Amino acid sequence: MAIKPFTHQIEELDPAKDCEKICYLLTFHCFPWDMEKALEFALFRTFAVPSVSRLLVATGEFIKHTRKRYDDTELLLYEILENGMDSERGTMAIDRINNMHGRYKIANRDYLYVLSTFIFEPIRWMDKWGWRPFSLAEKNAILNNYLKLGERMHINDIPQTLAAFEAFNMAYEQEHFMFHKANAMVGNKTLDLLLGFYLPNWLFPLGRPVALCLMDAPLRKAMGYNKPADWLIKMVQQGMLIRGKLLKWLPERKSPILGTARKRKTYPTGYKVEELGTFR
Repeated sequence: MAIKPFTHQIEELDPAKDCEKICYLLTFHCFPWDMEKALEFALFRTFAVPSVSRLLVATGEFIKHTRKRYDDTELLLYEILENGMDSERGTMAIDRINNMHGRYKIANRDYLYVLSTFIFEPIRWMDKWGWRPFSLAEKNAILNNYLKLGERMHINDIPQTLAAFEAFNMAYEQEHFMFHKANAMVGNKTLDLLLGFYLPNWLFPLGRPVALCLMDAPLRKAMGYNKPADWLIKMVQQGMLIRGKLLKWLPERKSPILGTARKRKTYPTGYKVEELGTFR
């Protein structure tokens, strides 16, 4: 099996004191593709909540400017992950997030849920499809990282343990996941965008059922999607399992795959952190 130096480095770090460093290594060295997909599903999962999707439809940004709104969300989160919350760029990114969200009346429980998806979707993704699951120390580092971010976003009553926060996450979904036409509007636009990263438009009808195979039944129901054929679900999920087993034998990335370094059509000549997102 290939040597995993960054995994070994993480084992020597403290999940409380070094949580940002651990999240950096997990995201950009150990699991770059998987973490990106897990965070995409985390974002997508929030669209199954009508109070969230209705707001996104009302602002018009995710409908009219889907690619820009998506890129802005990714870039703001990557600026924080790559540079640290206390860095100049990280602080600017958090300020932009707070400035945008502060214009709307958003319930604290909705903030808590969105925050919880960034913790538990990567954990669940790696349990299912990663070349290894996260260790308990890594899970706690992810929790601690987003507890710090939640504090800087002025979110109240954040559960302080994995068990308590996951219990909130599951109870919230059970109560709030339900179909609304706004869910489908935002979800369909975003799903087409994500498929467009890999496929030409004419292959979307083939790619969409494959993406649905990676969604659980409550999410599909709340988004208004039909369950794919059982044989397709089995084939896609078996393919993901085989991929995970093969990755065990490959080395981790020596150079980080940074989300901010990716070429984006929205910003062909680069961007400024203070100009990301929406403005009045």
